[in-house]
Amino acid sequence: MQEARSDLTVKEMQRIVDEYIGQFKVGYFSPLAMMARMSEEVGELAREVNHRFGEKPKKPDEPENSLEMELADCLFIIICFANSLGIDLETAFYKMMDKFRVRDANRWELKESN
Repeated sequence: MQEARSDLTVKEMQRIVDEYIGQFKVGYFSPLAMMARMSEEVGELAREVNHRFGEKPKKPDEPENSLEMELADCLFIIICFANSLGIDLETAFYKMMDKFRVRDANRWELKESN
């Protein structure tokens, strides 16, 4: 297992995933297959959230999953999807944050500064 680093960038994550996928003949799945995989992973995350915070407890024989791993599975698919389409997620992230800063500038009340 690779050692976790607190300074890992999104670009590095994209590179690590690309190196991993690059060792297989099949390579990245098609965009439609990747969308299906992402839906599957988000469903698994939703199930875990529902078990932990919702009204649907796990069955006694159901395995214990972690929110951490379900979120990481979603992140892996998102990175695969972006890599397969040549999308730089760091650049996309900053564009998205700019969009939120402008669109939602006055949407919520700010915390008071201390």
